Amino acid sequence: MAFTHRVAGREDLPGLTPVIEAAIGELQKGFLDDGQITASRAIMGLDTALVDDGTYFVVEEDGRVAGCGGWSRRATLYGGDHSAGRDAALLVPGRDPAKVRAMYTHPDFARRGVGRLILSLSEAAAAAEGFTVLELMATLSGEPLYRAAGFEAVERLSDDAGGVAVPLVRMRKPIAARDLCS
Repeated sequence: MAFTHRVAGREDLPGLTPVIEAAIGELQKGFLDDGQITASRAIMGLDTALVDDGTYFVVEEDGRVAGCGGWSRRATLYGGDHSAGRDAALLVPGRDPAKVRAMYTHPDFARRGVGRLILSLSEAAAAAEGFTVLELMATLSGEPLYRAAGFEAVERLSDDAGGVAVPLVRMRKPIAARDLCS
């Protein structure tokens, strides 16, 4: 069955939580140790502002949520509703990079194109609003996908908000110019 996608609504939130939890818990194995995976929960998760802004997507296969993710026109680079330091300031298209945010694929659907689909949807939507660059904060497990999609690492850092340092990679990609009239 082919993947379908749509913009997420508040009614989707209960169905997204198990996907996010499974992705954090399973897809980081082999990249992070158990303590880092546990600490990741403090710095990852869904920021419901993305849902409220209409910039968050749900990808499904045969009615089952395969993944979710999106982009933001706000300053926060990563983190969920529970994360400290979120910044709701609006970005300026053409000057500031749009943020790719909260990308999660259920482990049953890993490496089947869910992440690429969300990246494509996010890039097109950000470009339509005049953004020319995308930026994201990658986990080590997500970095290969983002590199394959044309993102380049601009900074390596770690976040210890969960009590253990979790390595992260800030990445950027120019948005390809598109003829939005066709």
